[in-house]
Amino acid sequence: MMPGEWEQHKATWLAWPNDDDFFQGKMEKVKGVYLKIILALHKDEIIKILVLNQKIEDEVRNILRNSNVDVSKIVFYQTEYVDVWIRDYGPTFIKNAGNLKWIKWNYDGYGGKFPELFPDNEVFNNLKKEVSGEKIDIDIAMEGGAIDSSGQGVVLTTEECLALNRNKDKSKIETEEILKNSLGAKRVIWLKKGIFNDHTDGHIDEVARFINPNKILLAYEENITDENYERLKENLEILQESTDQNGNKFEIIKLPMPHMKYDDGKKAPVSYANFYIGNKTVLASTFNDKNDEKALEIIKSCFPDREVVGIDCTDLIYGGGALHCITQQEPK
Repeated sequence: MMPGEWEQHKATWLAWPNDDDFFQGKMEKVKGVYLKIILALHKDEIIKILVLNQKIEDEVRNILRNSNVDVSKIVFYQTEYVDVWIRDYGPTFIKNAGNLKWIKWNYDGYGGKFPELFPDNEVFNNLKKEVSGEKIDIDIAMEGGAIDSSGQGVVLTTEECLALNRNKDKSKIETEEILKNSLGAKRVIWLKKGIFNDHTDGHIDEVARFINPNKILLAYEENITDENYERLKENLEILQESTDQNGNKFEIIKLPMPHMKYDDGKKAPVSYANFYIGNKTVLASTFNDKNDEKALEIIKSCFPDREVVGIDCTDLIYGGGALHCITQQEPK
């Protein structure tokens, strides 16, 4: 079964940014985001970082030492990779009778839209000896950001992503059976769509997130003229009619939506649902938006036993994602 993200971690995986073009000239600022992530998490769990080569590893070590990071809590892996979305091409960890295993999905550059990302499908084939637990190959096109787990047998996903834009040779029912069998899920809840203008075709980690087995934080748009209004309203209605593995209704908490635009005026695919739950800290994506504080207060109220740290992702989003997209938890 896939544990809930709030369950205890052994480590958090990251891939250090290395291509300024992916971030449209903002990579140096993006490195600052990574530093904030490491500062917030490293005292409570191991940080495992992919780097391209020794030169970059030395650079990162210097950045961390200069910020008083205990580098003994950091593990580096020198390997080839293209992009930073380790949530999507990295391992999905599961537990079977207490034994840790990990799933290697087929990462196809978001339905083939980004062939330049195809090499990242091989990153963890090359690192398989470095990852804890038995490797399980599941041959469907998938990304880690497309699923979220209750830790008790319920998985959330969207039809827009996994039923319409991946594995077109398989029916929705066939895809659901693969998810159930591989993740140990008793139930898969299919929301319809993700957020507007999302190049991932509707990843669930921008929409709805379990924060315990019975409680879901849900992105919701109040403005009826906004492109996200109808799609997020429909998702709310689906969740209100859904139940957990025992037939119990979920408690649903609405998160407001940010309204960031790119420099060219286009609507950015941003959401406060893209937070990351560490052992003692929750990293919350913020966007220099009027709803930042409201979203932070809601997230804080949901995690009274953890410190909530807001991190500005307005530069990171130029690469196409936020905090949850660049992190991957490894359970204890």
